[in-house]
Amino acid sequence: MALMPSAESTPASVHEPDPVRPTHQDPVAAAGSELIGGPMGRRALLGASWWTPVRVIALVAIGMFVLGLVQKAPCYNGAWFFGASSQYTHACYSDIPHLYQGRGFADGLVPYFEKLPGDMEYLEYPVLTGLFMEAASWLTPGSGTIQDQEQWYWMVNAGMLMVCAAVIAVCVTRTHARRPWDGLLVALAPAFALTATINWDLLAVALTAAALLMWSRQRPLAFGVLLGLATAAKLYPFLILGPLLVLCWRAGKWRPFGTALGGAALAWLVVNLPVMLYAFDGWSKFYTFSQERGVDFGSLWLILAQNSDDPLSTETVNTLATLLMLLCCGAVAALTLTAPRRPRFAQLAFLIVAAFILTNKVYSPQYVLWLVPLAVLARPKWRDFLIWQACEVAYFLGIWMYLAYTTSGDAHKGLPTDGYHWAIGLHLLGTLFLCVMIVRDILMPDRDPVRRTGEDDPSGGVLDGAEDVFVLGPAARTEPPATHVEGPQVHWGKSREPDGSL
Repeated sequence: MALMPSAESTPASVHEPDPVRPTHQDPVAAAGSELIGGPMGRRALLGASWWTPVRVIALVAIGMFVLGLVQKAPCYNGAWFFGASSQYTHACYSDIPHLYQGRGFADGLVPYFEKLPGDMEYLEYPVLTGLFMEAASWLTPGSGTIQDQEQWYWMVNAGMLMVCAAVIAVCVTRTHARRPWDGLLVALAPAFALTATINWDLLAVALTAAALLMWSRQRPLAFGVLLGLATAAKLYPFLILGPLLVLCWRAGKWRPFGTALGGAALAWLVVNLPVMLYAFDGWSKFYTFSQERGVDFGSLWLILAQNSDDPLSTETVNTLATLLMLLCCGAVAALTLTAPRRPRFAQLAFLIVAAFILTNKVYSPQYVLWLVPLAVLARPKWRDFLIWQACEVAYFLGIWMYLAYTTSGDAHKGLPTDGYHWAIGLHLLGTLFLCVMIVRDILMPDRDPVRRTGEDDPSGGVLDGAEDVFVLGPAARTEPPATHVEGPQVHWGKSREPDGSL
């Protein structure tokens, strides 16, 4: 068995291989390409015209986003305003128009600084998301009926969120330089289009995708700043720093990690500190609301609560969910330090965010947006991605049909509780399925779709091709045996044929 060459003797920059063509590597992509003329030929002039992969994918993402807006048309034309359950039966619900008045934007109230007249005393969103919402209200005409204003507010937000969607598609396309067409997975993801305008999550997702692009380009400070801004818009992005810490520990890359951590902390403080100092009660509402919120839609905890005569208290669920999340973090850390080959950054980023989603006490349908870019970078396999997306679309329909059932009175139009539990189960199983496939890729790197083409960690930045300095378990003592699979065997960014030749 040939010895694995070191990272220093086989840098990723030795040669510039051709871009990976998914229609040559992925049977599902090849079959789907028949709709547009079949797999790309070897004489195709990639990048030789205006229609570069980045531009094509950005336009496809915008087109799918527009289809998502069309899907919301029944609500825009009345279901948001008339009838308790029609917005659910049409599966076109959105928080955006309802919160225009419900969170004081229609009355010109300043988020965090002024109390709201309803049950919610202050805006329950992080500061950067609150600023995004406020900016959209500035662009909304104040004339006309409240319905007209809410329609305008949704359209203004939709335009701003469309920009975020395009940014996500472009960043994912450019993160793996040799695999630009993987970005089509983001652009064509059905759950992405269906949930894009339910809430404001796309802002945090776009900043996170841009941060990952910066890390892949070995710009840790820019990565940290963007990730700090993303955390100022939504809480989940900071979780990515955990696996990055363990990866940098294994590779001995402490300085880049310190730079990234410092940039993230500074960016988060710049956004949050002014509001924290002058409107602490309003600023802290997001955190207290998250803690006090009971078991809610989409979670395993809801299934347990609705099938129990004595449901767990909110405090108990908070404690158990935290413990489960900590166990998942420990498992990801152990996997990182003992794997036969250092896992790719995107793989661990997906696993840690998925763990948070699976253990959390609430799963709103738009949370799938957090995982879509990470899933594409972690496992760009069309079959597995579409299986997961099918599960998420089923959940998207399930939650609205369940709400239609609970709000339609004696008519009982929609999905009863037991049926909704099956929809939750599909979501959980679909996410777990993708996690299992990624863990398998980590334990058997030759099965990783990215590494099978001869790369190490194209989204890893300074980690790409780096040697290990701290490893635990058998990987620290011996070279792992080659996995017996068909096709090339991958060794630290170089591809070897089964006979061991390069």
